Amino acid sequence: MTNMKNIFTFLFLIFAFAAVSQTPAKSQKKQIVLLNGTAHIGNGTIIQKSAIGFDNGEITFVSDVREYEIQYTDDIIDITGKQVYPGFIAPSTTLGLVEIEAVRSTRDFDDVGFINPHVRAEISYNTDSKITPTIRTNGILLAQVCPRGGLISGTSSVFALDGWNWEDAVCKTDDGIHINWPTRFSGGGWWAEPEPLKKNENFEKTLASLQKFFADAKAYSQKGQTETDIRMEAMKDIFSGEKRLFINVDLAKDIIEVVYFAKQFGIPHLVLVGAREAYLVTDILKINNVAVVLDRVHDLPVSPDRDIDQPFKTPKQLQDAGVLYCLSYRGGMETAGMRNLPFTAGTAVAYGLTQEQALSAITLNTAKILGIDDKAGTLEGGKDATLFVSSGDALDMRTNNVELAFIKGKKLDLDNMQKQLFAKYKNKYSGK
Repeated sequence: MTNMKNIFTFLFLIFAFAAVSQTPAKSQKKQIVLLNGTAHIGNGTIIQKSAIGFDNGEITFVSDVREYEIQYTDDIIDITGKQVYPGFIAPSTTLGLVEIEAVRSTRDFDDVGFINPHVRAEISYNTDSKITPTIRTNGILLAQVCPRGGLISGTSSVFALDGWNWEDAVCKTDDGIHINWPTRFSGGGWWAEPEPLKKNENFEKTLASLQKFFADAKAYSQKGQTETDIRMEAMKDIFSGEKRLFINVDLAKDIIEVVYFAKQFGIPHLVLVGAREAYLVTDILKINNVAVVLDRVHDLPVSPDRDIDQPFKTPKQLQDAGVLYCLSYRGGMETAGMRNLPFTAGTAVAYGLTQEQALSAITLNTAKILGIDDKAGTLEGGKDATLFVSSGDALDMRTNNVELAFIKGKKLDLDNMQKQLFAKYKNKYSGK
């Protein structure tokens, strides 16, 4: 009976979502120039009256409008009074791997098995997701799509949020391996009625299995093998530095253990994901050049004895300590809620960050952490023309209104199911 209910729910939602069927944008055919907008470069620089040109999907120049000479072949768009931003980047997300979180058959982020470095998010990414257009509406144009579950979840890839299929959309293939660090204690219940923490009896055993697997993987990467092991092959680039190692961990003591774990195996690029107590060990992170993908700012602290607003303060504390960090929106309902990522950056402004520092936390910083800062993260010549124009402050939910968006110079359709439903019922109840 439960299975039948799930099937009916699934079919109902499929028909409901069918209202929006967007065609991927066409490639850029001629040079486009955006004139007179306020350009937020992403690295802290602002150009009040800017000229931004892009051709063949690549930014050709970014300058003060007074330095721009009009060319007759340009498609000039006047954006006076509006704001221009590099495309926002969503790290550590299951976007494209989940369609309806309440329907198990649409969740494709957790594979069978406990140690799965060879499981690739790339080939499961769904470019036809009806959630993606709602995310782009708020300026999020790139995403690191990650597997979840088990001890070693698998390999992520970075996607542009437009394309006919995953081959079209992929921006960086197999950028990193994701691990869920074992915890000493676990709890239950829900946030309003948490249950007491219980000791994880399997902690030592799980950690030992992780240590052994990494030791075997490193040995495999250093010696020629007569037989191919697909799990070990997936791990090889972790030790060479071509892939990053992303470890999901929260508590300060565990963070310290993770840092020394990475040093033990000579991991060149370690990134902590979640890291809710990273503010307690910033000196260790700074010295060891460890980057951080912070959990969502709009959340409660990791333990009841912390300040209630600690998650709001953490970005400023990492900023002041010189730790490379970016913001994410992981957790419950993360795919549908991902559109709120820029507003979490706006909240961090209220707790000490400057506007441009908060912008970097969802653009340039994220691009550096994911290893795509050569093509994304800022408005600079030679980078992909992945950017958008808003009539208001893109970090403020009250004023953000994305009017134009481009991915590699392709102009996006900013319609989505939510906009259509809003228009439908607005007309119904307005009597028009």
